[in-house]
Amino acid sequence: MTTLHKAFFDRRGQTAAKLLVAGCLAGLLAGCYQTQVAQQAPYPTDYRERHPITLKEANHSVEVFLARKPGGLNPDQRADVLAFAQTWKHEATSGIVIDMPQGGPTDRAAADAMREIHSIFAASGVPNDAVYVRRYHPSRTALANIRINYSKLTAQTAPCGQWPKDLGPSANGTDGDNRPYWNLGCATQQNLAAMVANPADLVQPRGEQPAYQARRSVSIDKYRKGENPSGTYTGYEAGKISDLGK
Repeated sequence: MTTLHKAFFDRRGQTAAKLLVAGCLAGLLAGCYQTQVAQQAPYPTDYRERHPITLKEANHSVEVFLARKPGGLNPDQRADVLAFAQTWKHEATSGIVIDMPQGGPTDRAAADAMREIHSIFAASGVPNDAVYVRRYHPSRTALANIRINYSKLTAQTAPCGQWPKDLGPSANGTDGDNRPYWNLGCATQQNLAAMVANPADLVQPRGEQPAYQARRSVSIDKYRKGENPSGTYTGYEAGKISDLGK
């Protein structure tokens, strides 16, 4: 091969290498551009879409701590079990599961406590077939206790405190759009999910209940006589502490 042919092939190799490097750099820049565009994608302006409230199943439980000396429940534990039975009738989505310790020095105390728990459940209207008792072996170091559980519907949102966008000026081109920042409204949604009495009310309204017949009869009787059917309420000024504004 002559010197001319060698120079020709060397130039072709250098040109191909330069083209390969240029193609790799273009691919990297395109990937960075796509990543930047994905990061700058606008998020929902409605706080209910940024922080939606979802309904999930969660466990509600009460711990009944046991002592080695038998004797049943103390007054505070009786009140806890009674409140548990009353709330189960209104918000539970499952039966009651009782985890009872077995194989330790608290077996007799656990048996006495279980008799009282079943008695409280029966007095509260909890059917026997809705209660399931399962036994477990407590560790030697842990305090033995009776765990009473049921599943219920709860409203939850994602944790607050996430800041995927800058609040001040940055390289993002959407900073001047006067959009609400991401975390705005998260605390409000958290409070609403925690305070709602029946989480199902966030999805659908409750069924209509019968009207209060006693008040309806009084209002209709007054209307029939031609009197004002509205109620009369007195005693508003009995609790005042100042005459300011008069």
